[in-house]
Amino acid sequence: MYKVYLYLYAFVVAVFLSSCSQLTKATDIITNPTPREVYQREFKEDTLRYSFWESSFKNAMQDSLSIRLPYVEHGFYYTNNNEAYSYNMNLQQGEQFHLKVNTDTLKTKIFIDLFKKTTDSLKPYVFVERSELQEKQFTYTVKETGDYKIIVQPEIDANTAFALKVYRTPLFYFPVTGKGNAAIQSFWGARRDGGKRSHEGLDIFADRGTPVVAATDGWISSTGNRGLGGKQVWLREGLWGSSLYYAHLDSIAVSKGMRVKTGDTLGFVGNTGNARTTPPHLHFGIYKRYGAVNPLPFVFEGIEPQNPSKEGGIESENIVVKSSKANLRNSAFVKAEKTGEAKRKDTLKLLGETTDWLHIKTKDNLNAFIHKSLVEAI
Repeated sequence: MYKVYLYLYAFVVAVFLSSCSQLTKATDIITNPTPREVYQREFKEDTLRYSFWESSFKNAMQDSLSIRLPYVEHGFYYTNNNEAYSYNMNLQQGEQFHLKVNTDTLKTKIFIDLFKKTTDSLKPYVFVERSELQEKQFTYTVKETGDYKIIVQPEIDANTAFALKVYRTPLFYFPVTGKGNAAIQSFWGARRDGGKRSHEGLDIFADRGTPVVAATDGWISSTGNRGLGGKQVWLREGLWGSSLYYAHLDSIAVSKGMRVKTGDTLGFVGNTGNARTTPPHLHFGIYKRYGAVNPLPFVFEGIEPQNPSKEGGIESENIVVKSSKANLRNSAFVKAEKTGEAKRKDTLKLLGETTDWLHIKTKDNLNAFIHKSLVEAI
């Protein structure tokens, strides 16, 4: 009889827990909690540890470290360090921003949050987007040019090596077959007609007759042979999307109203219109409802960098300054802004490595970069 009661009790508990789980899932559909809020549930009995972890994230909002893309870094997430890695960078409308974190331990949770800088001193950053709970990679299509901050934070008690990659790719396909970044020889904003106007696009040089292709899916809103652009094609990206302008064509291969896919041929490189005295090239422009925008970020090709090399790395949680003094900088470049100074025998916490520079934190909680030649492992 005792065993029967025991089995019955276990069954009731299982049903209750299952019901609670289903109720939580149903509630989450309505409230849409953030990954951090979901993660917090694991620390109902240890709120202090979660509080320390969350404080590290809030402190990272004040960090001023700056990176240039592409950027790679490798290091080790040590147990109980609770570090949140913060990076500032400039992003351009028309780019796709990518961040990937690889860890030796597959189940390690990584939290990624993107913010945009504002001009409001009371609220200097606004939230933009975050990764899903179990994701270690993040992609964002940049809608507005500006300065952004990305914060990467491993879960509490993470204990694993990591490799970080941050890079950009264009939103659109390159518009001239067989060509790439090197073929762009005249850029947005260049002076025209003795300074009377500025260049509202890019000039991409190629042999006459080279195919000009659709940089994105859309429909042909207009074609013709008129004005400065000569033989031209206008491609509309969706009903309310951008209008892509292809000018100086030698000939046109589409007609108004046609639906096209990325990579479809629209025409061929030439020098019609006011380009008669120049070598054959495509004038490529992008227009929003409010006017022309710089098309370079939309088509300037970028690739995913290789995983950062760990050869010659420093395998230590702490390092010590070996030179008489060492400059601390806000970016991993010799001419980057100096944010502090360390002296011989000062101990620094090593957060990561990138090329010849180390990402460190001082005893005063200043995050900075220091040149690898100025320190040694303890």
